[in-house]
Amino acid sequence: MRSAATAAVDSAGQRRLVREVRGAVVRRHRAGPGAGSPLLAMARIVREVEGECRARGLDERAVRAEIANRTIGDVDLRLVTECEGEEGGSGDYRRLADELGTAQPGEDLNGYVATGDGYRWLRDRMSAEERRLLVDGHDLRLYDVAGIGNPVLRGRLAEDIRQWGVSAGADRVAVGLGATDCMDKVFRGLVQRARARSRPPGAVLFPAPGFTIPQEQAVCYGYRPHPVTTRAEDGFKLTGALLEEHLSANPDITLVYLMVTNNPSTYAYAPGELLALQSVLERFGRQGRHIRVLADLAYVGTGPPDEDRARMGALTSGAGAAGRTIHVGSYSKTHTLTGERFGWVVFPDAELARDMAPAWTSGVASLPGEWQLRFMAYQALFRRNPGLLEKIRSLYRLRRQRLRRQLTRLDQEHGLFEEIHPDDDATIYLWSRLRAGEDCFSVLEKAGVAGVPGSAFGYFDDHIRFSVGILPVATE
Repeated sequence: MRSAATAAVDSAGQRRLVREVRGAVVRRHRAGPGAGSPLLAMARIVREVEGECRARGLDERAVRAEIANRTIGDVDLRLVTECEGEEGGSGDYRRLADELGTAQPGEDLNGYVATGDGYRWLRDRMSAEERRLLVDGHDLRLYDVAGIGNPVLRGRLAEDIRQWGVSAGADRVAVGLGATDCMDKVFRGLVQRARARSRPPGAVLFPAPGFTIPQEQAVCYGYRPHPVTTRAEDGFKLTGALLEEHLSANPDITLVYLMVTNNPSTYAYAPGELLALQSVLERFGRQGRHIRVLADLAYVGTGPPDEDRARMGALTSGAGAAGRTIHVGSYSKTHTLTGERFGWVVFPDAELARDMAPAWTSGVASLPGEWQLRFMAYQALFRRNPGLLEKIRSLYRLRRQRLRRQLTRLDQEHGLFEEIHPDDDATIYLWSRLRAGEDCFSVLEKAGVAGVPGSAFGYFDDHIRFSVGILPVATE
């Protein structure tokens, strides 16, 4: 039997070998960076390091200790190890996979064995929902001619969004395969609508840093993208003055994309900041400019509920605000259901909703029946147990706090960061400014933490985003 001292030497040696592999792979990619998304490129580098380590037969524990994938904003409940307080208690976050029906009966969740109650409940609920729909005359095994989802699901979503001060019925709601799918259809529908009226689509204003997929979508449909670089001193947010400046100089802007709680910066708009933006849009409206807002709510719900309600109240208040704002949301990050692809959009009026329907029909023809039933079952689950959302928020908060401490320690060891930005107690990310001479490659090589460079979000590479969604953060 090996002694404790021998095991410690072996562990240290294994970790040294992992660091050598890590450095070699990073240097290879730095010399010839591949094409494509910087986010996916960094994720590929992590997989390559892990693959080479396994090919060499290196200890998996050493690999986990020396490489942390904090790139993609996924949420993997099966990897949750955090347990605060009593095992099986309210602070046992390992139970989330069981409570949310992700884990199958008997599955080992890092020491907690899933009961499978959530798994079975969801399937029973799906069956009950289908029976109810059939009684009401809605057969999901047939074409949904409009392609926007069954009216019962849409009506329930309309009820849910009323908590944000958005008054809408089922006729103004459409569902899609995640928020990204919904936004793609919104861009397509708005362009079709403009061309039907013999008008050019115009331009879309995109604040940076921000989620860049909508910009790529808009370009595909003929929009001119108009990026606007925000400032750190403004919390990386679009200000009223900046919006007015760009609208004045660019009369073709017809749409403003706005992440109410931002990815990657983690900052959320305060009510006063949103009211300032609405005031600018109202002034241009009086001048005859009709400018819509595409409000991305992907992370509204990850922050303190009272603050989220306040900012959403400001987003929907003011003269004309309700008539120009298209709301898009999903269950991906707020409910940890990234792979389920539950998304929805609420239109400001019934006429626009009708005009948008062809974009759904031409996109998917009909939404999958099983997917709609699962969406309905999950919605029922969260209505039945609203405490689950607070538990999810608490897990995110715990991980952000731990990651902040870890990054502070790594900065002391390696001198990596100019500033680890504070957050608004929301999202699943941390956003930091690197010191001169550092970049995402050097952070990975020196500290073993893979993040995403600012260029992935239309910003500068002296900034980097880390995700807490995939992996737990090791305690010191």
